[in-house]
Amino acid sequence: MTTPANTDPMMEAIGKAVTDGHSGNTVAARSGLLELWTTIGPRGDPLHRCTLAHYLADLYDDPAQALGWDVRALDAADSITEQRVQQHHASLHIAGFYPSLHLNLADNYHRLGSFEAAAEHIDAAREHSSALPHDSYGDLMCVAIDEVTTSIANECTAPRSSAPGPTA
Repeated sequence: MTTPANTDPMMEAIGKAVTDGHSGNTVAARSGLLELWTTIGPRGDPLHRCTLAHYLADLYDDPAQALGWDVRALDAADSITEQRVQQHHASLHIAGFYPSLHLNLADNYHRLGSFEAAAEHIDAAREHSSALPHDSYGDLMCVAIDEVTTSIANECTAPRSSAPGPTA
């Protein structure tokens, strides 16, 4: 997680819940994020909605449940302005969100056996991948895009080994 340019209590609360999830406390993380979602609401700050939904999706093993949150994340991203992203952190660009958002949708769709929808989103992830940073995160995303592409081509519904997800 990057250090924000300005203090944002909601982003800090989301970050705390994400940290709980990464440390294995999936139940607390999911509960915390769902509670924050009720505060943000479906018409709240799109950066908050996108961030929360994106991370909450990773806390579900069930691809159908994850899909619902990943759709919310993509919908919210479409409402985020570059100015809002820069207000949160000067190094971020909204274009850099889309490879991961589309990858997650493709991943969920392929796990559900909806290979045509998965192919559309993996193509979108690949199209947006030029916005990825040239660092370990960008490399990780490119590997994941390749993994999901292979799963789609093989009509495999198994989760990819590098997928984020609940640990407990």
